[in-house]
Amino acid sequence: MDYPIKTLSQLRPILQGFRKAAGLTQAAMASQLGITQQSYAQLEANPAAASMERLFKVMRMLDVEMRLAHEDLPASKAAPAGTKNDSKQSGTAESSSSARKTPDTNRLRRGGAAPKKREDW
Repeated sequence: MDYPIKTLSQLRPILQGFRKAAGLTQAAMASQLGITQQSYAQLEANPAAASMERLFKVMRMLDVEMRLAHEDLPASKAAPAGTKNDSKQSGTAESSSSARKTPDTNRLRRGGAAPKKREDW
């Protein structure tokens, strides 16, 4: 069954539902992830604050697959051919984010200390 998600607030009840359907408690999920029950409870209470990597780990444990779908726009709202939107949809646009490095990334490349993480999982 598909569960379309259009807002981040929809993640909490969906994650809880999949966990409960699998017959798992928060403590059991946390144990399998190698974290504390409190850390898992925080993720489940506010999944919008979690990283995509963490959400994917949880979804893999629950055997949940994420699919992205694109709804075609009516011709009147579609961008004309040759515009920036056209190149992004075709996959030919290059990302400029790799050219910009954040201060933390630069510090790590120079051998500086990494920022402290509360719990690395």
